[in-house]
Amino acid sequence: MTKLNFVRRAALSAAVLGLAAGAAQAQDQKIKTKSSAGKTKTVVSTTGQSGVGITLSNLDRTVAPCDDFYRFANGNWMKNNPIPASETGWGGFNVLRNRNRDVVHGILEKVAADRTAKPGSNAQKVGDFYAAAMDSMAVERAGLKYLQPRLDKINAIQDVAGLQRYLADPKNYGKGWYGLGVGQDPKNSTQYAVQVRQGGLTLSDRDYYLKDDARSKTIRAAYRTYQINTFKLLGDDQATAERNADAVTRLETRMAKASRDRVALRDRDKNYNKMTVAQVAADYPNLDIPLRLKESGLSSAKDIIVGQPEFLKEANAMIKDEPLADQKQYLRFHLVEGVTSALPQAYVDESFRLSKVLTGAKVPQARWKRAFAATDNALGEAFGQIYVDQDFSPAAKAKAKLMVENMRQAYAERIQATEWMSAATKAEALKKLNAFVVKIGYPDKWKDYSKLSISRESALNNLFAVSEFNTMDNLSKFGQPVDRTVWGMTPPTVNAYYNASLNEIVFPAGILQSPFYDPKADDAVNYGGIGAVIGHEMTHGFDDQGRKVDSEGNLRDWWTKEDGEKFMAKADVVGKQYDAFMPLDSVHVNGKLTMGENLADLGGLTIAYAAFMKTPQAKAGKIIDGFTPEQRFFLSWAQIWRINQRPETTRQLVQTDPHSPGQFRTIGPLQNFPEFHKAFGCKDGDKMVRPVSNRAKIW
Repeated sequence: MTKLNFVRRAALSAAVLGLAAGAAQAQDQKIKTKSSAGKTKTVVSTTGQSGVGITLSNLDRTVAPCDDFYRFANGNWMKNNPIPASETGWGGFNVLRNRNRDVVHGILEKVAADRTAKPGSNAQKVGDFYAAAMDSMAVERAGLKYLQPRLDKINAIQDVAGLQRYLADPKNYGKGWYGLGVGQDPKNSTQYAVQVRQGGLTLSDRDYYLKDDARSKTIRAAYRTYQINTFKLLGDDQATAERNADAVTRLETRMAKASRDRVALRDRDKNYNKMTVAQVAADYPNLDIPLRLKESGLSSAKDIIVGQPEFLKEANAMIKDEPLADQKQYLRFHLVEGVTSALPQAYVDESFRLSKVLTGAKVPQARWKRAFAATDNALGEAFGQIYVDQDFSPAAKAKAKLMVENMRQAYAERIQATEWMSAATKAEALKKLNAFVVKIGYPDKWKDYSKLSISRESALNNLFAVSEFNTMDNLSKFGQPVDRTVWGMTPPTVNAYYNASLNEIVFPAGILQSPFYDPKADDAVNYGGIGAVIGHEMTHGFDDQGRKVDSEGNLRDWWTKEDGEKFMAKADVVGKQYDAFMPLDSVHVNGKLTMGENLADLGGLTIAYAAFMKTPQAKAGKIIDGFTPEQRFFLSWAQIWRINQRPETTRQLVQTDPHSPGQFRTIGPLQNFPEFHKAFGCKDGDKMVRPVSNRAKIW
């Protein structure tokens, strides 16, 4: 599933599309500015009608738009919006997420206060889960009471056979030596398959264990301190805690060395290795995967899709030759670190100390925000129904659907007009585009939580119950018809995604709001915001990995050899462009890791602009707040990416996140975009203008 994850995308009706066309005639003024290249350009200003959607106070007019459009559009906002102490960054996404959280906060407080909810109802479960998460005194009183039986279970392991039985039980919590689950077969999207993949690490990237740069060493030192102090909280003395921490790190480092890096994990072809269960059992006997299948209710499986065979080979060896005592400490530590949020404050404090080093956050988030995040993760579709009733109308859903169809039509025209693609490949591309399933706002079929039991007794037990419910829900899909109604995000989420196996684009209600979509704003604002978002998700179906999947969601090469080579040559141009971007001194964006998102940004903006140019506003060309319709489109694009970010977080995201930093998501596509250059009078030699020989264009 490819997400927009702006940091980590709304709608217009036909009536709204025409509103800006009747704007009062503006009186133009001309303002001359100079670029860093010393060239004079003209930017349109006006005293005409004032619009909404573009925040003029965000602009830094001391920066020429052709020098740094990101700063021009957002500079004053960045100066006036320091990062709150509890945040790792602050931008347009954070503002909207906070707004949505405030709405949900009111819902959760109301539901938690209502003790009359019917037992077993969604309201009872949501209220009790949130109330238990908020009850810090009960968490402190409980201490390790609800954790101890699980710690005892790990301590009771006596031999490799006992370890295998523990790992095979789907009800046990915490990281193991690998991940196993059920998902669509990438080469047969009509069927579910058992899938096995690498896993087992605590730190967010394998390279943190392996690199010897100063930053990686600092992170490893902080991680070791966190491990030692966690073991001491569990009752170990200093020497024992140090020994156990070193054992866990040694095991994880061994796993890291066998793990594929993030670039390799993007390759759909190389991560598809179908093997028979008999072959898996023979190749990795120490994992005893047949036992795991039996305990998981998957004994009827004949095949397994192995993501990274070399990792399983190493995991198989580790179970045999690593000391059992060390492996038990690994399980013990991961049981604890996975449920820190529901443990006494001392555990939370230790976890946050590590987070400070990783992200630069100064203070923890408020408890209610953490409780909301846990509730959203556990029961997001249960309270999501209340959220959309209060905050998202059926009319808004219908408007968003219309805009998606406008974008689909614009995309089809761009595909048909593409000069480098053959007729055969165009036909397949159009077939896939027309087959896109569109999900907007909230599910048509809500998730059934009837088998999940939640109470106010223990926040920790609730986490365990949710984990078991989700695991069993996933495993129960095997052998069943593929459920095409499922959602991968909850309604309040400020994000969007493309799911290749379902060939669908999904836009939760949470993102269908300002700054992405504003029903009061002109078309330029909405197409530059949510329009580009919609185009982004559509383009994921045709990025360097999405293009490997056909209209039915199957991993299949539907390109002619020549067209595929032409596409990758064009994609490589984009990769090299982003490789050169440097958000911090000596820290470069990884063009290969961010390839899919960069292509989606470029494609999304291209399609959104093409769709916008069909609107009455674009055709009328009237000025609002001193900017032409085209200029407002590009300003909207830039302002959705505004963000201030801590350097620690930036370093972490550049290493781990497939998305480029916000400033480069803004300027990267625009430097390739002749329409932008024309809109702002940019000339050759300006920083926002790439030489034609180095310019990227795909759609």
